[in-house]
Amino acid sequence: MRLILASASPRRKDLLAQIGVVPDAIIPADINEQPQTGELPRHYVRRLAEQKAVALLNHPDAARTAETQADCTLILAADTTVALGRRILEKPRDADEARRFLESLSGRRHRVMTGQALVVSEPDPDVSSPAVRTRVSETQVAVKRLSRTEIDWYLSTDEWRGKAGGYSIQGSFARFIPWINGSYTNVVGLDLADSHSLLTGAGVRL
Repeated sequence: MRLILASASPRRKDLLAQIGVVPDAIIPADINEQPQTGELPRHYVRRLAEQKAVALLNHPDAARTAETQADCTLILAADTTVALGRRILEKPRDADEARRFLESLSGRRHRVMTGQALVVSEPDPDVSSPAVRTRVSETQVAVKRLSRTEIDWYLSTDEWRGKAGGYSIQGSFARFIPWINGSYTNVVGLDLADSHSLLTGAGVRL
């Protein structure tokens, strides 16, 4: 049994290491991450996680990895977003958008959602449709009221780059978060309780 992590995020790799999981390969999935019209955050993260995992079934690097093992191959993928009501705050494209995100989050509570999908690809050629298991985790997060100076300072750190909602809870922004309700690791990018459940349910010994 081999495990492929369909994510280039070093944070997800480090989180998995906390529960003793070391992927045999890391292959980022290249998919369109644009939300669909009217799509709700929970559906969005579940859909993207599933699409990322399934996309690697036909990836040449994943195929070469699978060829080295007679047993099944597991593909774990995830997607994290920040939800402000029904609004999806993905990774900001630039500092101006990051500023707008932080101004929207200032003094309010929001939700962080992470969808995870595990594809179990069997070596049996008669199994045409690989099993896909999914989980969605939600954490409520409160952000204190931010001053313009505080937003300017945080943007200058560049921590907002590549982060859903424009912030990183494990970085300097932690000083602005007085309260969360739910999984902390979910806000970082992977609910480890969900990861553990998915992997052990597929036969991985942890």
